[in-house]
This record gives sequence, C-alpha cells and structure tokens, in this order.
Amino acid sequence: MGAAPPLVEMTGITKRYGGVLACDGVDLEVRAGEVHALLGENGAGKSTLMKVLSGDVVDHAGSISIEGRAVQFGKPADAQHAGVAMIHQELDLVPGLSVAENLYLGRELRNRFGVVDRRKMAVRTRELLQRTGIDLDPLRPVGELRVGEQQLVTIARALSLDAKVLIMDEPTSALSSTEVERLFAVIAELRRGGTGIVYISHRMDEIGRVADRATVLRNGRKVAEFDARKLTAEQAAEAMVGRSVQTMFRAESGAVGEELLSVSGFAVRPRRPRVGRREPDGIDLTVRRGEIVGLCGLLGSGRTELLESLFGAGSSGTWEGEVSLDGRPVRPRGPHRALREGIAFVPEDRRSSGLVLEHSVLANTVLSVLDRLGVAGLVRRRAEVSATERSVQQLKIKLGRILDPVGTLSGGNQQKVVFGRMLQTEPRLLLLDDPTRGVDIGAKSEIYQLLGEIAGRGIGVLLASSELPELVGVCHRVVVLRAGRSVAEFDTAEVGEAELLAAAMGEGVAAGEAGPVVGTGRQSTGGGAR
Repeated sequence: MGAAPPLVEMTGITKRYGGVLACDGVDLEVRAGEVHALLGENGAGKSTLMKVLSGDVVDHAGSISIEGRAVQFGKPADAQHAGVAMIHQELDLVPGLSVAENLYLGRELRNRFGVVDRRKMAVRTRELLQRTGIDLDPLRPVGELRVGEQQLVTIARALSLDAKVLIMDEPTSALSSTEVERLFAVIAELRRGGTGIVYISHRMDEIGRVADRATVLRNGRKVAEFDARKLTAEQAAEAMVGRSVQTMFRAESGAVGEELLSVSGFAVRPRRPRVGRREPDGIDLTVRRGEIVGLCGLLGSGRTELLESLFGAGSSGTWEGEVSLDGRPVRPRGPHRALREGIAFVPEDRRSSGLVLEHSVLANTVLSVLDRLGVAGLVRRRAEVSATERSVQQLKIKLGRILDPVGTLSGGNQQKVVFGRMLQTEPRLLLLDDPTRGVDIGAKSEIYQLLGEIAGRGIGVLLASSELPELVGVCHRVVVLRAGRSVAEFDTAEVGEAELLAAAMGEGVAAGEAGPVVGTGRQSTGGGAR
C-alpha cells in the first residue's frame, strides 16, 4: 500500500498581474499535521500563491490537489467547501457588525424556522474566542475593538470552519506576547488533529518554534526549501533577498539638533469617550531635529492614540497641557491642518486609514500634495508622474505600472506607498505607528536605512513600535507609556530590551492588565542604530 498523498499539492502555479509575474511555476506541498512556513520578501508571491489556494484568485495556470483529488476553485466558497480556510494579513472584518455576526457572516446559524439564531451564534462565538484565549462580548461591534483583538477574531472565524488546511498570513503581527503563546497552543492542537497549516511570517523566531518545513519564494519563484527547525535568520534572509543581509539596523542619522517637538502634561478629555481607546493622560516628551524617539508600551497603553492626537485625527474634546513645534504652540484641528504645520503620519492600519485601495499608486502617492503640483487650480500630470516615480525609486516599491490600483500591491509595498505620500509633504515631524508591521526582513532593513536618511535631513521622528529590537536598534531614545501616561525614558545606548519590557509592564501586570504587545524575540542580524 503506497504512502498517503500530500494533504495539499500545488504544481506549476503561475499568475500574472499586468506586467508583473507574481507567481512563476511555483510548487508547494503540505502534509497532514504539518506546519509549512512560506517565506519571502513582500512582493515575492506568497500572498498570491495563498490566494490561489483559498479561491480568491481563480485565473491562474497550474494545478491543485487536495488529498490526492484534483480541484479547481471558482470562488472562495469552493475552497472552503474543500476544507481550505485563510486568515488574511489584512483584517477583513465589517466594523459595524458584532463579533458573532462577523464570525458567521454569510453562513449564519438558523433555527428550524429558518430564522437567524443569534443566541446560538453568540454561544458558539464565545467558545471559539475562548480557544484563542480572549474574553470578548460576542455582541460587541468589531469597530470598537483594538487591532490585536480584531486579529484574534479573524483567527476564531477561521477555526469555526473546521478546515483541513488552514492558511495563516502574518497571524501574530498585532498580538501581544501572551496572545502569541496562546495561538501557538491552538496550532499545536490543530496539528494533533491532522490539520495542515501554511504559516506566513517575517518573524524568524516563530518559524523555528512552530514550523516543520520552510519554502522560500523570491520574485515569484520557489528558490529554496529548508528544515524549519534548523533554519537560521541569516540563511532565510539570504535566500529571500538573494544576498547577504549583514546588518538589520542601519539607521545612520548623523548629529541631533535643537528641540523640535515639546509635549508637556498632555492629555485629551474626549467629548464622547470611546470604548477600547486609551487617550493621552499625562504625556511628557521631546523630539529634537534629526532624532528618532521611540514609543514603547503594552497593548492599550495609548501609543496610537497619542500619535493620532498629534496629527489631529484623534478624539475631539479638550486638550490639556502644552504641545509646541519649533517653539510655537500647535494644535492641529484635523489631518489637513497638521500637514500644513509640517506634521505627517503613517498609520498602523494602512488599508483602512492610509490608502484608497481602488485608486492607482500615482493617485495615492500625490493625494496629500495636489495643491503643490498644480497651477491656477489645475494639477499638472507631468508633475504627478515625476513625483510618483521619484517615490517609487527612492523607496524601491515593486509594481507593474504607477497607474495600477494600489490594492494589487503586496502589503509591504502598500506600506511604502503610504510612506512615500507622507514624505511628499516635506514634513518637519514624522509620526510612525508600527511602520514595519507585516514587512519582510529585506524591506525592514530598507525602511530603517530610510529612517536614518530622513533623520539626517533634520526631520524629527516619533516612532511607536511593538518590536523591542526595533526600538533599541533604531531609536536614540525611547519613552515608555502606560495607561496613557509617560512613565519612563531611556537612552538606547545605555538600555536593553529587558529594561524596556520591565518599564512597560510596571505594576499593571500584577493587577491583571493585558500582556505586553511588545515582542522580545524578533529576528536581528546586527545592532546599533546610529
């Protein structure tokens, strides 16, 4: 009796988007009970290959077999019926619907009279959430949840499908370390049940812990396969980028200048407090010209809310304390005013807050500077094209044409477009909220290099990050937030990850606060930001 066929066998998968060959004859197999890591730079073809397997992309060449049986998917529902489920990197939840409604959207549970059984959906939703280690009200609107909580909801939704094959695309990108550990326990449980898992991640410490094999894609082709348990970060990086990545943190920024941003006793008292938001409640910090200052804190510490407030995109209400830029009091009453003041912001969720996905790369790149590219109210097409091409070249954005919809780009390249648009505004102060979230090792290195160049021009950078090595390796100083307050400040030349983590946790963990969203084991192939 011959050996059982692979749970999944993809052969010669080829897919082209305009002039870009996203997948070029890729082969991949996944065995029952196996975690198979899929690695590669952004734009390498990982997401496209998985969209083929999940039925999101149907016009492709090559073949797919599930348990030895040839299949051809015409839509995602076909893949789900065949036992394939996918947790997408970009959250695809409906903010106005409840957690339970999102979990069962399109396949609502009904009673014997054909009426939607909301009570039964709520009970089952609570059970699924408990498997992922989170305690949420199933009736709470998803739009009120933090990004990390929304990520756990998407994981619970995938579990509800009882799939044979589960695709996880950057499942830990917004999770706390405690939540990551719980997810790994869920993965172990699924493996014991014979589920095959395709695991996409840029975090090499995770690959070694959960994966059996690792396949590397580069420029749409399969270039290597490794035993994941023996794979080093250096080997993976070299296979992904086609060269040796000697140093991860290379943000050489030069001398730091005079004070640019001063925040003293800053607090926001919203007119209508929103559930799940931690407004600034006593922030003291400074950023000097050419300096990169990090923001560190637990999930719910208020990092994002602080950046949004400084950009004029936070909750409306009363400001307390003082905020000044170049010695002049400032309070942006909206993003447009902030940009005019010289403050730019790259948000955490690029798809919902940073881009217009159906519009072109060109349109997204110049969106914030149209008034500068026009004459007598008319925008010059040549100026738009020139500005976009400069941004694409500077940030090494991989695309077919600048007129292609930005939604067709990989996640990392979409992030670079947001970065490019903000730099077009020639800011004095750049606010960054987890700018390398879901970005591969090669693109991270490029972004760190870019940050050094930006700081070298005298621009101040305030960087919120969920990765401790990034904060220590890139920033000059790090300010720690807890419960909306600044509680500590460190010079990164004199502090390590352990000290930052201890300060971020403070006394809150003992009192039952959420675990840290900061990571403690991200891949690093070098050190020293400056």
